[in-house]
Amino acid sequence: MSSLLDKITPKSGSAKDGADRKERASMEDGGATVSHRRAQDDEPESRSSPLPGLARGGGVVEALDLIEDDDDRDLAERMGHKSEFAREFKSLSTISFAFSIMGLISSVATTWNTPFLYGGYATTIWAWAMGSFFNLSLATAIGEIISAYPSAGGLYSASGLLVPKKYRAITAWCTGWLNYTGQIAGIAGTAWGLSLMLWAYAYVATGYTPPGSATQSNGAYVGLYIAIMVVHGLIVSFDNKWLAKMTSAYVFINLGITVVTSIVVLARTPASEMLTGHEAFGQITDNTGYQSQAFAFFIGLQCVQFVMTDYDATAHMSEDIHRASYAAPVALFFAVGGTGIFGFLLNTAMVFGSRGVLDADVMSFPGQLAFAQVLLNRAGRVGFLIIWPFIMAVAWFVITTALQANSRSFYAFSRDGGLPDNKFFARVNKRTRQTVNATWLVVVLCVVMIFLSFASTIAVGAIFSLAAWGMDTSYLIPIICRLIFQDHPDVRFKPGPFYLGRGMLSTVVNYTAVVWTLFEVIVLSFPIVTPYTPQTFNYSWVIAIAILILALLWYAAWAHRHYQGPHSSMSSDQLRKLGIVSRAEEADAASNQAPFSGRSPPPYRIPLDEKAT
Repeated sequence: MSSLLDKITPKSGSAKDGADRKERASMEDGGATVSHRRAQDDEPESRSSPLPGLARGGGVVEALDLIEDDDDRDLAERMGHKSEFAREFKSLSTISFAFSIMGLISSVATTWNTPFLYGGYATTIWAWAMGSFFNLSLATAIGEIISAYPSAGGLYSASGLLVPKKYRAITAWCTGWLNYTGQIAGIAGTAWGLSLMLWAYAYVATGYTPPGSATQSNGAYVGLYIAIMVVHGLIVSFDNKWLAKMTSAYVFINLGITVVTSIVVLARTPASEMLTGHEAFGQITDNTGYQSQAFAFFIGLQCVQFVMTDYDATAHMSEDIHRASYAAPVALFFAVGGTGIFGFLLNTAMVFGSRGVLDADVMSFPGQLAFAQVLLNRAGRVGFLIIWPFIMAVAWFVITTALQANSRSFYAFSRDGGLPDNKFFARVNKRTRQTVNATWLVVVLCVVMIFLSFASTIAVGAIFSLAAWGMDTSYLIPIICRLIFQDHPDVRFKPGPFYLGRGMLSTVVNYTAVVWTLFEVIVLSFPIVTPYTPQTFNYSWVIAIAILILALLWYAAWAHRHYQGPHSSMSSDQLRKLGIVSRAEEADAASNQAPFSGRSPPPYRIPLDEKAT
């Protein structure tokens, strides 16, 4: 997989790259104009710093013709930002990051209760298959946008650049807050699941007796959860180079333990206890109280939608990735497709070995997790104690990668003036090159969110729905904006190298992504069981809409005067040194019939009349 990505992703730093840097061809049918510069024959080629914005003699290198790295030049030309991160993520670490952010087996383990206990055997298998298929269209549509706008802001930044100027700020504002809410819920849900898994391990390791009893007090779960978040805050504050190397191993552990678990469960299930094909693939059980097998089936989407979310995290790491406009969307596509396939095999294996678990008391399961009970039944106590730590390690990696990506989101939002923090959360630690301030902001917000668990165990399940609800709706906005405004004079969308073209395939994929997202967020807004009570109500949509309303009130009261949406963080002089022209300059040149270097216009022309920070 790494070698395939290497073939798609060109290497940087070679002599040929240096020669091609001055003039790269426009990829007319492939999609994007990768570079656009004015002819600079009268300027000497003098570059000595590999990264812009680094301290030199106590000052900041602001002469952007010193940029040596093509990735940083691409970031400046497409988005108007100086690079502040070392691009330590290569092909393997990028695709490993994309796989790890979904944390297949650990995320399935913590959300398996919903499809299995409330929808039965067939729901568990086919809801996963359905969600995987349609999520691939969503991932493809997102990949096209990421390829065109590779920055730490991800879809937040892209949404503001895919609408006319007068809508830019409010569109990016709403997209950002929905996305950040979903990301925080995703981290909180994974950390909560890891807390349950740790107690499940203690329960089995101590011989099914206290202190590892099957059911702990809520305070015990919350205390362990807070400790998990604090430790991860410390880890993500470390040097980025170390994190990139550590991330490279994630994909092997993630997929490896998934395959091992599937094989062990099937191999250790006696033929007499194995479910029949009709039971596994055809038996839907409605335990929701809605008296509808169809609804019980669709409720089962919560598992696959929680697992297959936050894949735009790869976009938030774009400023850490070599050749981000290529590598990020390709890694995302492979990760979603691969997770769908391996997840289908895992769910099928677990269902076939689950006889007797569906009718058992959930309070007797290790950590109240049906997935853990199936593994314990089939692998035995010793097998469980060997396999379960690897599953917990996958959850650990998910939190690490998600926290790192979410910190980049708040960094980008603060950089654009979206927070009243005097850009405190946009600061990058000079030693570790990490967004330490933003990292700890996310940790605090995740700790606050988990107090929803004190309402009830079902209410805390809203966190899992909120993750999908918040992030998927934030994905929807830029996709719709692109479909509506891609040819608008203020937008003139220029795709990146990951592009389906403008034919029937692209239309079908993008509209499928829109319809699917609208459908699944509506389904995930319903309570899992009926009758509705304060303990069983689904608070996910209430929280998301409440945050959106508060964000709009904040925008009306303060942000509309201080926030202009995604904009350049470089001065006009810096941008002109790169040959990036304003739309006004381009219009003047067009009226005088003076083309720019005979090349196509850039993917996004930074409006130089906007305030640069």
